[in-house]
Amino acid sequence: QVRLVESGGGLVQPGGSLRLSCTASRRIVMYAMGWYRQAPGKQRELVAVISSGRSTGYVDSVKGRFTISRDNAKNMVFLQMNSLKPEDTAVYYCNRGKTYSVYGPPTLEPLDAWGQGTLVTVSS
Repeated sequence: QVRLVESGGGLVQPGGSLRLSCTASRRIVMYAMGWYRQAPGKQRELVAVISSGRSTGYVDSVKGRFTISRDNAKNMVFLQMNSLKPEDTAVYYCNRGKTYSVYGPPTLEPLDAWGQGTLVTVSS
């Protein structure tokens, strides 16, 4: 099992930006990584995937606004979020992937236990 720690969330106005970070306790170079989010009363949903080769995929609701990236040497994954909307408000989580796809709607089967997540609140 790998421990995952998310950070970087906060309160931001609509149209603003945030950069989320995810740090893994072990090397991630061989794994696809994903960012998920969960709003109150809703299921956790996958929003972005990056493969070990740095191919990326996004759900339509964030495409063009969010960018997932990775720094394998630091065992870290990032989510740059621009043009934020109130509907982006959620707790954001990262995870390593088993089966995954970056084509069409992204998919990723989470491999590890969930971290604490980081809360993103978009409000005026």
